Amino acid sequence: MDNLKSKIQNQKSDRGLFVGLITLDLIYLADSPPQNNQKIVAIDYTVAAGGPATNAAVTFNYLGNNQATVLGIVGSHPMTQLIRGDLANYKVAIADLEPTTDLAPPVSSIIVTQTTGERAVVSINAVKTQASTASIPPDILQNVDIVLIDGHQMAISYSIAQMAKAKNIPVVIDGGSWKPGFEQILPFVDYAICSANFYPPNCQTGEDVFSYLSGFDIPHIAITHGQKPIEYLSCTKTGIVDVPQIQAVDTLGAGDIFHGAFCHYILRESFIDALALAANIAADSCKFFGTRRWMNLR
Repeated sequence: MDNLKSKIQNQKSDRGLFVGLITLDLIYLADSPPQNNQKIVAIDYTVAAGGPATNAAVTFNYLGNNQATVLGIVGSHPMTQLIRGDLANYKVAIADLEPTTDLAPPVSSIIVTQTTGERAVVSINAVKTQASTASIPPDILQNVDIVLIDGHQMAISYSIAQMAKAKNIPVVIDGGSWKPGFEQILPFVDYAICSANFYPPNCQTGEDVFSYLSGFDIPHIAITHGQKPIEYLSCTKTGIVDVPQIQAVDTLGAGDIFHGAFCHYILRESFIDALALAANIAADSCKFFGTRRWMNLR
């Protein structure tokens, strides 16, 4: 891991499009979350752009000479300068679906428990800020090598998935949780990377999830389980991928970082190797507080 940056200096540059949620994350490190009517003092804090697709894009850019674009809603509210500044710092481009909206961006408040690395999150997702497909830039997929969809802009994602399929651009979904509308996108998906909390309709077990997704002819499916092994189904072959065992400082964004790393590695490695390498990156990120310091301090 220490030589990661030097190893990827000579790798080819890839372009990724990351479709979904763009938030402002206010992240606090504390002894524990507050109880009712309790005030607590944080040990540390940080502010960063957030959202599954956004954190994945930052990770994708970090892993080499990649060029990532986030397709979502930012707007012109004064708070968005914090989002724009953070993403500019990590050289992530923004394709804003509603650049003139003056609504405040979605804000997430996160408290990370110092002793366990577990997090408590209060957030507003993109339910109130769904963009029209007419807002999609006409050349958005030009020279794009991979697309990731987090499900927070479903109409936009459906159109992008169709266009990507027509151009033979691989499509990855971040299946953090089931969202209505995913069933329309799944026929265009090449890689379904899901959490253990991803339960489509009438699915109650991991076996149910694999069966459901296989019904859409998705060739590569994986279910992550935090610090437990990853289960996968790849072209009828099943198996598990072990993940590094660490003492976590902060698990916030680990899944997002995993997806961004997967998008980087799947363009140059096998499915199983990409899962393993992405798990290494995600585990490394959990050793640091916040969603960015693993890149700045490691």
